[in-house]
Amino acid sequence: MLPGCGKFYHGECAASHAPTVPLNRAFRCPLHACLSCFITNPTNPSVSKGQLTRCIRCPVAYHANDNCIPAGSVTLTDSNIVCPNHFTPRKGCRNHEHVNVSWCFVCSEGGSLLCCESCPAAFHRECLNIDMPEGSWYCNDCRAGKKLHYKEVVWVKVGRYRWWPAEVSNPNDIPENILRMRHDVGEFPVLFFGSNDYLWTYQARVFPYMEGDANSKEKMGKGVDSTYKKALEEAAVRFKELQAEKELRQLQEDRLNDKKPPPYKHIKVNKPIGKVLIISADLSEIPRCNCKAADENPCGMDSECINRMLLYECHPQVCPAGERCQNQCFTKRQYCQVEIFRTLSRGWGLRCVHDIKKGGFVNEYVGEVIDEEECRTRIKHAQENNIGNFYMLTLDKDRIIDAGPKGNEARFMNHSCQPNCETQKWTVNGDTRVGLFALTDIPAGTELTFNYNLECLGNGKTVCKCGASNCSGFLGVRPKNNPSSDDKGRKLKKKSQMKRKSQQEVIKEREDECFSCGDGGQVVSCKRPGCPKVYHADCLNLTKRPAGRWECPWHQCDLCGQEAASFCEMCPSSYCVEHRDGMLFISKLDGRLSCSEHDPCGPEPLEPGEIREYPPWYTKRFVSPSVMSLKKRTQIDKDVFEKIIQTLNRTNRSLLWTSECS
Repeated sequence: MLPGCGKFYHGECAASHAPTVPLNRAFRCPLHACLSCFITNPTNPSVSKGQLTRCIRCPVAYHANDNCIPAGSVTLTDSNIVCPNHFTPRKGCRNHEHVNVSWCFVCSEGGSLLCCESCPAAFHRECLNIDMPEGSWYCNDCRAGKKLHYKEVVWVKVGRYRWWPAEVSNPNDIPENILRMRHDVGEFPVLFFGSNDYLWTYQARVFPYMEGDANSKEKMGKGVDSTYKKALEEAAVRFKELQAEKELRQLQEDRLNDKKPPPYKHIKVNKPIGKVLIISADLSEIPRCNCKAADENPCGMDSECINRMLLYECHPQVCPAGERCQNQCFTKRQYCQVEIFRTLSRGWGLRCVHDIKKGGFVNEYVGEVIDEEECRTRIKHAQENNIGNFYMLTLDKDRIIDAGPKGNEARFMNHSCQPNCETQKWTVNGDTRVGLFALTDIPAGTELTFNYNLECLGNGKTVCKCGASNCSGFLGVRPKNNPSSDDKGRKLKKKSQMKRKSQQEVIKEREDECFSCGDGGQVVSCKRPGCPKVYHADCLNLTKRPAGRWECPWHQCDLCGQEAASFCEMCPSSYCVEHRDGMLFISKLDGRLSCSEHDPCGPEPLEPGEIREYPPWYTKRFVSPSVMSLKKRTQIDKDVFEKIIQTLNRTNRSLLWTSECS
């Protein structure tokens, strides 16, 4: 509909390009919006402003600067280019072969992977929560048209070498001899860190560098030489420099374009959507505290109000303190005074106007209350439309609060690995509501933050920009331990007194054999912090590989599925506090907790103070769960058994003790 364009499209073809904008009965075609800016922020008004350069072979356009034009473009005139989509690989050229990584971009583990046909990305189908596609498959970034740009740190695959860090160089800034090398449309030069060599490559053999990649096990591997270590160090430093430049440039642009936060509808209470219900309790069901109206601070923060201790809000018609009750902050909306402001590198944020005491009620997290099905639908829509901001917070197992379209000021609180606020789930008039409370004394003018505990979705991890000293680097990753200076001093002193060991002890983060059957092979690992257990999918009766932050059955009760309190040390059997009685026993063999199937001396537990007596020729050792799970047992005599003990002691292996041996 724009005058002077003159382009015609099929309806399906126009709709397949994301920058297409419907206007009344017509539309604005993608040749009038910068694709790079649109992918970064579709609502940015500068997407269609400024000088644009357009591809002469397909309907894509970019701002005429190095920050927007994709690497590999061939510039014809000030307003015309040939974009990298028109790259054609040469037959017989090894550097033109498409290469995919051997690990999942979401969970960083190997196995059966779904590979992108356009870039090196690979994923577990379960991690993306999608059905097996038919024919060619492309990742979200490639479907959206995302390309690499100049001055970007990347990983490059060359021949049989490992993935190597490099920087995408502008052809105008490289030596003449490199520029004269044969290259085609879509190829761009990269400068390798460590060796300072140049190479022409293209999208299918390159993927972006992310913060923390220098310490990744997939990149380091075995046999790392000094040149590669130097390359990793240089890449990490250069990446931080480019990120700082990008953030400063983005901040300047945002301040010019964004005079106020993105629009949303302000609501005061949670609004149910669809089949979701808001629970309301009878007055007879609401708990009554023991406070009195004559108390100095009835139901206050410093009182011994039983309702406040149990995170129940008092009801004005039930509480003995009546109008003097100080435990009605949700109902009365006793929020702290806050203001929305523009942060340096994390978009919009929230800060307090006055001082807040430790434990003080800051605000309630309010939004639309949706069910799990609606939540999946909204996440899928966000991924398909490259929407990167999520405002979802779990209320209970069946309900989620989404403060994206509708909410209050709490939706602007940013994440921090070292937050000054926390979320608490309170029962208000019979229903669950989420409040934000101060973890420390917060002075006026301080930004308010809390830990999102985000489970990452999509093509990879989300970089954390909180700037805390214990920052984990990514959202959803546990923050680093931040020991005090006294602790560091004690550790250094202790280390100086210790003698150097001849061999460095290696602690395994994951076991090698399945915890259920004891065999190796293709296994899935538990994502619970500190749990080293791995399993075959078949041993757990799983029809597909578990996705995301999956926790193994060792942490859930076998009978009710609740959080487990006691575990069998021989198999994945575990039980909660209510169901563990009569299910787990103390083994008379080695005193470890086990179920009746794995205790070779029977299910009777040790009596208080009873000590197991062992024969003098028996050397007591811990039993390997993977070995104990073997079903076939062999009966041997005492002489043979003594030789086995000596062999196992020499090889530092675990000892299998069976009832036949005794």
